[in-house]
Amino acid sequence: MSLPTKIQTTADIATVGVAVLLSVVLIKVYLVPAPSPRLPQAAPPAVAATSVGSSLKGQLPGVDWSKNGRTLVLAISTQCHFCKESTPFYRRLEQEVGRGVKMVAVLPQPAAEAEQYLKNEGVRVDQVRQVSLGTIGVRGTPTILLVDGKGVVTKLWTGKLQAQAEDEVLAALRGVRS
Repeated sequence: MSLPTKIQTTADIATVGVAVLLSVVLIKVYLVPAPSPRLPQAAPPAVAATSVGSSLKGQLPGVDWSKNGRTLVLAISTQCHFCKESTPFYRRLEQEVGRGVKMVAVLPQPAAEAEQYLKNEGVRVDQVRQVSLGTIGVRGTPTILLVDGKGVVTKLWTGKLQAQAEDEVLAALRGVRS
């Protein structure tokens, strides 16, 4: 076989290969129906950010607001370094306010992990609840909510508190106007 014949044969094979590939692509694009796009799963309904006056009634299973009277809700996370830095204040809350106010820790982690975390930090609370914080309107941790006997938020503090804000929390818990 001469060189020009070999080149011609190679060119013919390449042309047929390109034609087959082009045909497959065109058939797939124009004749085969495209799969229907998957609809994303419905996201949980958005909850407005918690604010003073918001109701938590029915949002934290197992918490009896009326039985508790005033309840201090600590919305924290085991993964939050500001929460860890705030644990001395949480211990102080329990010491200074005592049993006058119920304390409920709310974390997104499993209850057993949350209880171990609180135990390791020396923070004692009356109840520990696992809940996605967004479902109760908490947008960041740590957040402290003072809730009345009807389940309504009466005071709210967010972030790692400075000394003045810590004093404000203690005054609110003691019933003193700040």
